[in-house]
Amino acid sequence: MRKIFISFLAVVAAVGQAQVIAGEKDYMAGDTKLQGYLAYDSGKTGKRPAVIIVHDWNSIDAYEQGRAVQLAKLGYVAFCADIYGKDVRPKTRQENAAQAGKYKGDRKLFRERLQAALDFVKQDPNVDPNKIVAIGYCFGGTGVLEMARAQMPVAGVVSFHGGLDAGSGFEASSVSAKVLICHGADDPAVPPAQVDAFMAEFKKAGASIDFVAYPGAVHSFTEPNAGNDPSRGSAYNKEADEASWKKLVEFLKATFA
Repeated sequence: MRKIFISFLAVVAAVGQAQVIAGEKDYMAGDTKLQGYLAYDSGKTGKRPAVIIVHDWNSIDAYEQGRAVQLAKLGYVAFCADIYGKDVRPKTRQENAAQAGKYKGDRKLFRERLQAALDFVKQDPNVDPNKIVAIGYCFGGTGVLEMARAQMPVAGVVSFHGGLDAGSGFEASSVSAKVLICHGADDPAVPPAQVDAFMAEFKKAGASIDFVAYPGAVHSFTEPNAGNDPSRGSAYNKEADEASWKKLVEFLKATFA
């Protein structure tokens, strides 16, 4: 996907008399510099709910940035978390797999990067720190479930076609965040056995789960650049994309009510 890099003060969209402001923001996880992407409606005043977006396996690009702007138009502060590190932007499937595998294989490090994003968002002057939801796509879907497993103080988490597996020793013991899973019913990357194990794990942990499986949808069903051939195991599905976005909007309204 084509990368979009703009200054933080760039006006990217107009909403009535207000404006959505969006751009890159540097922050830290320990000694590691990260670069996220923040979007908000400058016409709104006071603290408001926030949505953290965790990127898919190829890092932050125009897709996550676009989702952030969509959420800012709805009145939320939206922040794309950077898991890999500033300037770590893989360019091939092999590089994507290597970076994603690094964090899926080291859940402690994964959680540290997720916590850094949460800490950054909570300090934003426009954000109500008690009203934060994290959403993620593919690799990012795995990430937001790690936030729930780690009992990070978020009100809810939403996974779109994300991996559901837990790292050994990192299984959930208690889950207080509301959980929405938007899953492709025919996703070969997340087979039924993984779904069953996840449901058993989270139910045992006392989680409130809304699990929605979209018929005919495979992996990456929300991403237009995934193509239109489901036989490849990864493809865009317009119906599932639109239905899952509507489900997200409803989830946010209910969770932040």
